[in-house]
Amino acid sequence: MESGRRANLPLVDVMVLAKALHTNPICLTYPIGYVAEVQRLPYEHRIARWEAMCWFIAQDSDSLADRDMLRYQREHIEALGEARSAMASESYARYAVEQATSATERAEALRDQATCLERIDKAKQRLRVARSFIRRGRGLLPDLPAELADVVPPEPGSNANTTEKNGL
Repeated sequence: MESGRRANLPLVDVMVLAKALHTNPICLTYPIGYVAEVQRLPYEHRIARWEAMCWFIAQDSDSLADRDMLRYQREHIEALGEARSAMASESYARYAVEQATSATERAEALRDQATCLERIDKAKQRLRVARSFIRRGRGLLPDLPAELADVVPPEPGSNANTTEKNGL
C-alpha cells in the first residue's frame, strides 16, 4: 500500500491495522483532528470529517433502512446496563436492610431498596419494548443473562395475558 501498488484496502485489513496501531478503525477511515475534510465515499465531494464519521457510525440525521434496528439494539444495550446496575444496587440495599441497627437506618435502607426495585422494573420494561421492536423488525434478539429471564415475553399464541407497550 505504501509503495502505491495497492489502491484499495479491504475493511478487514483496516481493522487489523487499527489493532496493530492501538486505535479504532474509524480513526483510520476518518482521521478526526488531523484533516479538515474527507471524502465520505470515493469520487464524492469533500465534507467535514465529523459529518462523514457520523454517517459511517449511523449517527447522522439521514433516513437509513437499518436506522431503527440500530436504535432498538442500542436501546436494548442501554436498558440491559441499567437493569444490571439497578440489580447490583438493590442487592447492596437489601444487605443494608439486613445490617441496619436502628429503625431509622432500616427505613432509609428500605426506601433505597424500593427505589432500586423501581429502577429494575423500568429497565425491564425498556428491555421488553426494545425486544418487541427488534422482534417485529425480524432482528436477532440479544441474549439475556439468567437473572433477567423474566423479561422474555411468552411466545405468541400462549395463554399469557401480557402486552408490550409501544414506548420507544
